[in-house]
Parts: sequence; C-alpha cells; structure tokens
Amino acid sequence: MNGLAFTGLAAAALAAAGTVTAGTSEAAAVPQRSNAQQCALVSEQLQVTSAQPDARTQLFADYGDTSGEWVGADSTYSVPLKDGSVAWLFSDTILGTVVDGAVDMDTMGFINNSFVLERGGVLTETITGGTPAAPEGIVGPPAEDSWYWLGDGYAAPNGELHVGLNRYARFGPGQWDWGWEQTSIATIDTRSWRVKKVASVPPVTDVQWTSWYDRFGGKTYLYGVDDQGALKQAHVARVPGHDISRVDKWEYWNGTSWTRNAADSAPIQDNVANEYSVTQFRDGYLMVTQDTSEAFSNRIVAYTSCSPTGPFANQTELFRTPETGLWGSYGDPNMFTYNAHVHPHLSDDDDLLISYNVNTFDNEHVFDDVTIYRPRFWTVTVA
Repeated sequence: MNGLAFTGLAAAALAAAGTVTAGTSEAAAVPQRSNAQQCALVSEQLQVTSAQPDARTQLFADYGDTSGEWVGADSTYSVPLKDGSVAWLFSDTILGTVVDGAVDMDTMGFINNSFVLERGGVLTETITGGTPAAPEGIVGPPAEDSWYWLGDGYAAPNGELHVGLNRYARFGPGQWDWGWEQTSIATIDTRSWRVKKVASVPPVTDVQWTSWYDRFGGKTYLYGVDDQGALKQAHVARVPGHDISRVDKWEYWNGTSWTRNAADSAPIQDNVANEYSVTQFRDGYLMVTQDTSEAFSNRIVAYTSCSPTGPFANQTELFRTPETGLWGSYGDPNMFTYNAHVHPHLSDDDDLLISYNVNTFDNEHVFDDVTIYRPRFWTVTVA
C-alpha cells in the first residue's frame, strides 16, 4: 500500500474516533431556544417499526467484484442528475480487479475521489480523472502532499454538479503530520466530467462545509461540522439561488439570525459525525447521523426539528451497525463504522434509505477482504 493510501484509510479511523482536526477551537454551547415555528413532527418521538439491510449493499458489492475498476470506497453521497442518472460520490477509492475476494495487487490503484454512475437501477461506470492507464481523482491534488476528499454534492438546474471538497495536507514528516486546511466547492460539467472551477471558502473558522447540501424554501442550505476531536458540532449556512460555489453570497446562522460574517456561525447540534444529513421530513426536518458522543459508536440516530436551523431534539435510535468491533459480524476488534446519512431521493416519509461506511484499523486487510471497504445500506421504517 502506498503512503497516500495508508493516510486516507487511517484518516477514516481517526475521524470515526473523533480525533481528526486541524488546530484547536473552543467549543461553543449549542443555543437552547424555543422555536416560533410549530410542526407535528416534533410533538412525539419517532418509532422505528423496521430496520433491515437493503439490497443496494449487494448492488455495490457485485459491481466492485465485477467492474474491473471500482473495488470499494467511502463517503457514499448520491446526487440525482438532470439526465435522470445518479452520481454516487466517493472519497478514498480502491481500484483494480478482484480475484477470490481480494484485490489483485498487480492491478491495484488508489485515488482520493471518484464517482460511480447509476442508470435505471444499474451501476454502469466509474468516473475518475487521469487516464485509464494512470487514473487519478476527479479533483486532483491542489499541491504536493495535499489532496481533496469529497463531501456532498448538489445538482443545479443548469446541469452542473457542485461538490464539496475538504483539502488535507501534510505539515511534517511524521505518519500523522497532516490535517484539514480548508473547504472548497468544485463545479463539474456532467457531460465531460471535467472540473470547471474550484472556489475556496475562506478559512475564517474550522467548520468543514461539506457535510450536507439541500434546498429549502427557495434557498440552498449548506451544513458543515466543526471537528474539535472529541466533540463534533453541526453548523449551517445558506445561499440564494442554486450556485453554492458563490461563496461570497453565503450567510451563516448565528443562533438567532442570519449573518454574512462567517466567524459568527454558531453550532446547531452536538455529537454529529463528519457526514450527516438534514432533510425535509413530513412537516418538519430530520437529521440523521452517527452518534459521536462515544468513540466508535455503532448507533445511528435521528433528531427532529420544525426548522432547518434547529433546535434538533427527540433523539431516536434507528439501528446499530452490525459490523462494529469484536462482537460484530466480522468478529474483529479493528472494525468500525462511520458517516451515516439518508439518501432522500430514494426515501419517503415512511421509509428511509441510509448508508454508512465500514473500515478497519488493520489497513492492509481491506485488500485481502474486499467486502470491508464498501458502503452498506439499510432501510428504516418509522412511524
């Protein structure tokens, strides 16, 4: 395994543990306030009536075993495109062919981001940068010893795909001498899959603005995470129109109102993961995240609110990931799960399609057992 691959897979481990962070920031308390908006969603606790593995897990497993390209990856965002297809967005990606459940090391490649396209319920192709003989990430390294991991994506009505990027870089020779630098928004032409531009978000705070993007009430909302290590807090911004790359037009929620000053952004929820979702649900809003109040938790939880800015309350456990730890399905203490979120275009007000990722502290193990480093999907029915 090359050094960059080790860095990427190890980073997922640290992120799940709540220890990946750049610099330090003093934790601000999430404002506890009443909300003038009223909705029925928050009046009662959600009740989970069913939580079952979904067939999409096998769909991606079959594709990884047979495509000869994409073997496995993490992040697992999905964006419906204008032409009716779906782009699945991944960060660290293993490429190659699979032989007897392992990666053929003669064909193995490793890149920091990729797409897989779905048409009519079939996974059809892997999109990368570079060339077939020498594939690279769709969004290549911004500089030596740095790289981009993908966040969520947003499809604008003009067909462009906007994708959140988190830039990481090395700052020393040590194995763990690297960290997050800043967020950017890439604009991608979905006909050629070429990157048209990359707009940098000024690093005024430590918020990584890539967790979730969605459209509510005529504005596009951007959710991020302030990853302070043991504590991860959600933040929210918004922009008029559909072009989230217009970072000069962003405004930030300060706990009571919107402001153009990014430094005034206030946390809206504690103990979220680096990736989470906030979607319209019934007559309110639903946040789904891994519970990071405990290290390497296997708990996937939901919160409800009457507003996209919160407050989010009524924590409900949706399910527990079965792969985690010594007593999990792999029987391996090195296994952990992370970054759960909803796929709203494949969900409704009763059934939620939720994905999460699986990884291991034994970095080489993802090459001799390809089942590990692939997305998992569950369908959760709530009443």
